[in-house]
Amino acid sequence: MNKYLEASLIALSAIWGAKLRSFMTVLGNIVAVTSIIAVVSLIQGLNASVKQAILNQAGADSFNIQQFPITRSDEEREKVRSNPRITRADAAAIRRYSSLATAVMLDSSAGGRITYRDRSIDNTRIQGVTPDYVNFSSFDAERGRLMSPIEVERATPVVVIGWQTADRLFGSNAEPLDKVIQIEGVHFRVVGVSEKRGSLLGQSQDEFAVIPLGQFQMMFGSRRQLSITVKPRDVSLIAPAMDEATIALRIARRLKPKQPDNFGLFTSDTILDIYHNATNGIFAVLVGVVSLSLVVGGIVIMNIMLMVVTERTREIGLRKALGARRSDIMAQMLTESVVLSVFGGVIGTILGAIIAIVISSLTPIPASIEVWSVVLGIGITAMVGLFFGLYPAMRAARLDPIEALRRE
Repeated sequence: MNKYLEASLIALSAIWGAKLRSFMTVLGNIVAVTSIIAVVSLIQGLNASVKQAILNQAGADSFNIQQFPITRSDEEREKVRSNPRITRADAAAIRRYSSLATAVMLDSSAGGRITYRDRSIDNTRIQGVTPDYVNFSSFDAERGRLMSPIEVERATPVVVIGWQTADRLFGSNAEPLDKVIQIEGVHFRVVGVSEKRGSLLGQSQDEFAVIPLGQFQMMFGSRRQLSITVKPRDVSLIAPAMDEATIALRIARRLKPKQPDNFGLFTSDTILDIYHNATNGIFAVLVGVVSLSLVVGGIVIMNIMLMVVTERTREIGLRKALGARRSDIMAQMLTESVVLSVFGGVIGTILGAIIAIVISSLTPIPASIEVWSVVLGIGITAMVGLFFGLYPAMRAARLDPIEALRRE
């Protein structure tokens, strides 16, 4: 350990003695690690935000059925254009034929204007639901209560509003419960306010209103596209419950065995997979930039270490004359190379974290600095220093002590 510690101190002394040269030497590593930390921090923060938003909307314990598949090519898009709309009969078929489903909800949404006295909010997401909505975790009421199944069944004009909707309509001090608001000119009594969910890319997740589907269809028309959300008895039963729902819909729609499904099923994991596939392209570009920067940085480190070997030829010869072995010389030179490279990694980590924090504070993109990305960045630079320092270290170890002592 002593020889590695001594070599590290020598390397740090050399870095401090030639600050500008050392900085220019590790510039490639700094760029590479800065890219890793900044991009990974922003993507991880965005991943967490997107995942939470999707779970808030879709729920982790359920799956959705829509008129069209959620992913399709241009050719498939043409094939499914004639898919029939989702209807109440489809939901009834799932209830009838699926033994694993404990809740089946129909819902639809549209943008609408909400008004209370002299305050109004345009283009708020209005969502109409059926009685089973109370069984889904994506619906909640931090204040007040949810609409009762009887109120939803009878299309009673009651509403559960989002946290920001309540704040914008009533202010932070007023109590919104039991107040009467207007949605597209129709009066609704507020029975509950949902808990705060935050925003995604600057888009608020707390500006919405949930009303009975019957009221929704009277206001926006019965031709609005519907979707079905199904909750199985247990999360582990989602896959077989989806199979049962598929069979139920095929029976209800009288599809022949060779005919394809004319509807689409997906879970929150499906949406997350699509999102992760999109972000994989960013990672691919990042890998290319980082690899190029690391190769350039490694070559620069190797050249500098070769120059160091030349500058310290007499010192190496003297060490050998006093009994230093080849392994000792190699260990010293490799340690100096690794320390120099890691020095760039540390600077890159700090710069990357600063950039991620600044971008997060100036834009809606959240940042999350992960420990594993810091370890990865510094670890990669250590490997670069080890790999590209190997040849200079071997060259130093092979020096003949007599010839080295003669070098001026």
